Amino acid sequence: MQTKVTVGSVTEIASPLLVVNLFEGVVQPTGATGAIDAALGGLISRLIAQNEVTGKLNEVALFHTLGRIPAERVAVVGLGKKEEFTAEKARQAAGSVARRAQQLKLDRFATIAHGGQAGLSPFVAGQAVVEGTLLGTYRYLRFKTEGNEGKQPIAELTIIEHDQAKVPRLQEGAAKGQIIAEATILARDLSNGPGNLVTPTYMAEQAGQVAERYGLDYTALAPEEMRHLGMGALLGVAQGSAQEPRLIFLRYRAGGEQAKTLGFVGKGITFDSGGISIKPGNKMEEMKHDMSGGAAVIGAAMAIAALKLPVNVLAIVPATENMPSGSAYKPGDILTAMNGKTIEVVNTDAEGRIALADGLAYAVREGADVLVDLATLTGGVVTALGHVATGAVGNDQRLCQALLRAGEESGERLWQLPAWDEYKELIKSDIADVKNSGDRGASTISGGLFLANFVGGKPWCHLDIAGTAWLDSDRPYSPKGATGVGVRLLTQFCEEWAQNPAL
Repeated sequence: MQTKVTVGSVTEIASPLLVVNLFEGVVQPTGATGAIDAALGGLISRLIAQNEVTGKLNEVALFHTLGRIPAERVAVVGLGKKEEFTAEKARQAAGSVARRAQQLKLDRFATIAHGGQAGLSPFVAGQAVVEGTLLGTYRYLRFKTEGNEGKQPIAELTIIEHDQAKVPRLQEGAAKGQIIAEATILARDLSNGPGNLVTPTYMAEQAGQVAERYGLDYTALAPEEMRHLGMGALLGVAQGSAQEPRLIFLRYRAGGEQAKTLGFVGKGITFDSGGISIKPGNKMEEMKHDMSGGAAVIGAAMAIAALKLPVNVLAIVPATENMPSGSAYKPGDILTAMNGKTIEVVNTDAEGRIALADGLAYAVREGADVLVDLATLTGGVVTALGHVATGAVGNDQRLCQALLRAGEESGERLWQLPAWDEYKELIKSDIADVKNSGDRGASTISGGLFLANFVGGKPWCHLDIAGTAWLDSDRPYSPKGATGVGVRLLTQFCEEWAQNPAL
């Protein structure tokens, strides 16, 4: 999508669609909306009086202008209550109206930046409107050969601003929003892609393209190198599949030699059958997105590098399938991870944490000072938090708090769960250092605490994205399917870290 910021009056812009906005409870529109209302002879005011335009969040009221202004149509998008307005609601409003434009089969439209009257800066408003527009109109259409009408992305977005002084910051915010949205779209494409396309090798190739484009160090370890390094955990999960595993590694250095290195490790199970502990058939096709954590860290590496953030980052993805076969690992097996810890396999469908064990240990080996892992780890987090928030478990409260703040700012919210010692009892093994699954109670916590055995005592936080990585129905800027969750969160975290390291 091409984005441009134009100085001018909304009453003079020629466009197939012009978007203005309204806060809930407003009876007499002002600003750009007021100017359009006056140009249309008080039409918006009359619709407000008749309760046809209410300003409720994400409501889109659309009408034709019949030649009274150069714009062919006007959409009034609701922003909700002014006192509750945030950048997240600006993203939602932008996504809602962009999807309506897409339904009208428009390839371009013009909009004002939402939220200035509620205190959003031009930079934040510009970022929000571009993120919401791009992410709201996203569809995974690679394999659709027909029936795509009204689903193609918007080709051109024009942001209208009457104050010349605000334009530079609006442009900067819009440019940032485009970078972050495109990185999130990369993650969505990977997660939505079918397992016969998005294999471990394919994920490695995509990471390599990101590295080449943005100047990152890149490695993809093959099985022989993993064996040399003692990665018995990842290789154990992989041994039932005909697809070779890969340990994907990206390094970005822009924080200086004295700055700490942030290690982001993403679960990369490109298809999860459950292995010998096979899953039920219902919705098993969705297990193609079990690599959403890995997709997120690749997307985040892209955004961080494109924005040239002054941080040091490692992005690591242990990528493999989890399949049943005569060579597959079994319940009762003992695996030895790269750091020497032994793992009793209780359930082969708790494979993501086993693969992450070697990913985390490798991050420590490569110099990560702080660790964050993202994984579609447990169904328990969906039971606890639904599809609204990501569950967080960690060993360092300052790190967890920094991630919680980044989640609020980015719109990818987290909820922290306790990590008390009593929960560690759930994964104690009689015959190994740790077992890979406890009972059903507190499964999200015990799954997270399993990973603590492989972080080398470093500050660490585990993010269980099982409930937020995939949606069964559309939201304003997240259509059904993969959300790309984690890209915006990690990018925001790095921005804030660069200004004030949490540790």
